[in-house]
Amino acid sequence: MTADPSRMQSLGSGIVFGLALASASAIHAQTPDPAQAPVQMLCDRLIANMKGGAQLGFSGRAAAIGPVVDRAFDLPLMTRLTIGPQWNTIGASDQSALVSAIRKLTVNQYAANFDSYDGQRFTVDPKVEARGADRLVRTSLIQRKDQPVAIGYRLRQSGNGWKIIDVYYQNSISQLATRRSDFARVFQTGGAKALLKHLDDLANRAGH
Repeated sequence: MTADPSRMQSLGSGIVFGLALASASAIHAQTPDPAQAPVQMLCDRLIANMKGGAQLGFSGRAAAIGPVVDRAFDLPLMTRLTIGPQWNTIGASDQSALVSAIRKLTVNQYAANFDSYDGQRFTVDPKVEARGADRLVRTSLIQRKDQPVAIGYRLRQSGNGWKIIDVYYQNSISQLATRRSDFARVFQTGGAKALLKHLDDLANRAGH
């Protein structure tokens, strides 16, 4: 039986098209969600800080993690969400000062809490969950002697990238909600100035 050239050409084209689709699907499946990038960057820097440990010292660890905090977190939005409705009653200069105070607290806590290395490593869950317009990236801090610590990050698109707006300890305890409860009490008693002093005290306490 003589093969029909036009039919063979059509069949060949179909095979090539099918392979192209399969290849594209595989590439798409292997492409990490862009929301993972800032979380991975933060995890990598924290491990590097832990390995640097005492050699870096607190100030060295803070200097190293600071730029990563600036790139990975949406500090202005985090501050506004943490303060809540009272944010709109605060003057521009105090708003700016509060953002700086939240940055200092975040940097100092990371520098203090991730200060030594004993084989720890982070794993980042490749499955990124949608939370409305936000994304949730789950990680685990794997430790040699203790149970893994689950840490989740909520991210929101900011400009051309994703930035962290909340951190969940054991994937359930919201840092934003915890801070909001604490800060609201301080704000109600003394306003923005009292809150700034409270934040500075917390940051300095973390550094000692």
